Amino acid sequence: MIVAGIGIFIVAAFIALLLISGIGASPKYLEPWQPEYAQQADDPRISLVARGLLAASGHNMQPWKVRLDPADSNVLDLYADSTRLTPEVDPLSRQMMVTQGTFLEYVRIAGQQEGYDVEIRLFPEGEYDERHLTASMEKKPVARITLTQAEPRTEPLYPFLYSPDTNRGAYEPGKLSSEAKATLEGIGDGYGVQVTVYQDEDNVQKLGEYAIRAAKIEASVRRVMKETELIFRANEREKNEYRYGFSVEGQGTQGLMRHLMQGMVTLFPSLNVGQAAADTFVKSTQTSVDHTSVYAMIVASENTRSAQVLSGMAYSRLILEAHRLGLAVQPLSQALEEYPEMKAKYDGIHRDYAPGGGSIQMLVRVGRPTREAPLSMRRDVMNEYPYTAPNARI
Repeated sequence: MIVAGIGIFIVAAFIALLLISGIGASPKYLEPWQPEYAQQADDPRISLVARGLLAASGHNMQPWKVRLDPADSNVLDLYADSTRLTPEVDPLSRQMMVTQGTFLEYVRIAGQQEGYDVEIRLFPEGEYDERHLTASMEKKPVARITLTQAEPRTEPLYPFLYSPDTNRGAYEPGKLSSEAKATLEGIGDGYGVQVTVYQDEDNVQKLGEYAIRAAKIEASVRRVMKETELIFRANEREKNEYRYGFSVEGQGTQGLMRHLMQGMVTLFPSLNVGQAAADTFVKSTQTSVDHTSVYAMIVASENTRSAQVLSGMAYSRLILEAHRLGLAVQPLSQALEEYPEMKAKYDGIHRDYAPGGGSIQMLVRVGRPTREAPLSMRRDVMNEYPYTAPNARI
């Protein structure tokens, strides 16, 4: 009877965790990943925005607003959403601007696939007033996008828009072929940045050390970790409600175990905050570094807002080209963050890898994945997009 009672208790606990996780809920936060999702919109601009929101974004904040030009059905403006800043980890909003570029490149590739020439003009109303950055973000667009009807053509990178941008799992050991290396490094030419692939033993070890040490620093800064904790979505209900931020999938948990973990974290939030979250972050970074044979770096000659956006566009292309080559990527850019505690690592990696005065915008690991990555939350273009800038009309 005791054994039977224990068994019943375990089964009941198991079922309870699944229910708390929301195992029966429809994952509406994944709908934008379906290719037919974008076809719901009659306006081609909204259809392209639906593809753009699949792009990578810092902390998965998806900080994009768009304004459809009411006078010209071929024009839309992209704004940085100042309500989605992450000021602790990104105090100078550099990652925010890189994220604007990732969106723009996805829109351009989708437009080409749909039969449009996509012209992107950065900061058409001038660059930001850095003294009043948040207010300037609200008033000035990052880019003006103009569509011109053209002959539809097959864009070879287009299918990979629907692949997860980040894979945090283990990668197979081994270097890239000379052709793959040349392909990735050649990306920078189209954006005025330099893409360098490192796969020799010395640089792989050195960059891995930067990644680990920077992760330990970040894990020790409570206000930075708290910022991450605030956007963690513990269960299906929260993921459907917010549709941005982090979830257990990003920590590599999938399948039935994902729901068990979600149930546990919902019941016991302390499992994923404070020291527990810090330890998980460092352990995850260590695992990533231990299973990495190749790194890629994007360096801009200067650190202007335009250069940051162009770096983001190059990063999107790097992701998509990597997918086309059967590879995956994951950012490990903590050493590039600009809060005070990270200054020594920031200065060190720039001294070692941008001695000519350039600005490192992205550091990512690259490799052939050992397993597929899960899809992450995306916002609903039909209900949340297009956002309107001040005085805009849709």
